[in-house]
Amino acid sequence: MKILVPLKRVPDPELKTKIKDGAIDLSGASWVVNPFDEYAVETALRLLENGDAGTREGGEVVVVTIGPSEAAQQVRSALAMGADRAIRVDAEDKAIDALTVVAVLQAIVAEEKPDLILMGKQAVDGDANQVGQMLAGKLGLPQATFAASIELAEDKASVLVGREVDAGVEYKRIPLPGLVTVDLRIVSPTAVKNHVTPDAFAYGDGPRYASLKGIMAAKKKPLADKTLADYGVTASPVIAEKGVELPPARPPGQKVDDIPTLVQKLVEEAKAL
Repeated sequence: MKILVPLKRVPDPELKTKIKDGAIDLSGASWVVNPFDEYAVETALRLLENGDAGTREGGEVVVVTIGPSEAAQQVRSALAMGADRAIRVDAEDKAIDALTVVAVLQAIVAEEKPDLILMGKQAVDGDANQVGQMLAGKLGLPQATFAASIELAEDKASVLVGREVDAGVEYKRIPLPGLVTVDLRIVSPTAVKNHVTPDAFAYGDGPRYASLKGIMAAKKKPLADKTLADYGVTASPVIAEKGVELPPARPPGQKVDDIPTLVQKLVEEAKAL
């Protein structure tokens, strides 16, 4: 079974964002793997391994990123976790948009022919939540988004995906090949089942840390450097960032003596009622 995991490098969301000259200042940014994409890598590894025995027989996890040469560092992080090989398509973030990313991934899927495409539900820098749905639509593949759990059928012909919705949990079974985008809870201890890892086994909460052995092995794993032209794609984004500005400062809060006064201020001053 081959699983393709697209991932993106993003500025560390833990760091404070600065705005300079109408744009986000990334000059001193620390870059990390988009968290939801990291969850997708973890999910792919759990689907193919025996978590209790710590072994994997067969299967392949291929990660792909579209970004500058520096993005190879984040790709190596995924390889150190346990992915088998990687593809980096050279491009600058500002020169591409979701349509460009989808066009490249379409070509890669046609070349790699994966059984399952696993990806984060969205990137935490743009928060657009577009690529997964657009890619599935372009490829004509069944899709399940915002997966909180996933179970690979014993015959590996389908996956059962649990999605958190307002009324509880919705389950969708999609045939393979297909596309799944993952949410935060996919890396909870028993969210991934593959009929190889015993059902009683529980993973640690969250994605795994790369071991020293994994980090050393990642240096020798294949990482193919490609260009947009290799996939017949030209960077011609239809979405452009025109400017960034902070929201207006909020006025200080007010204390009121009673409910009637609160309601009056909400109606007359805040215009909230």
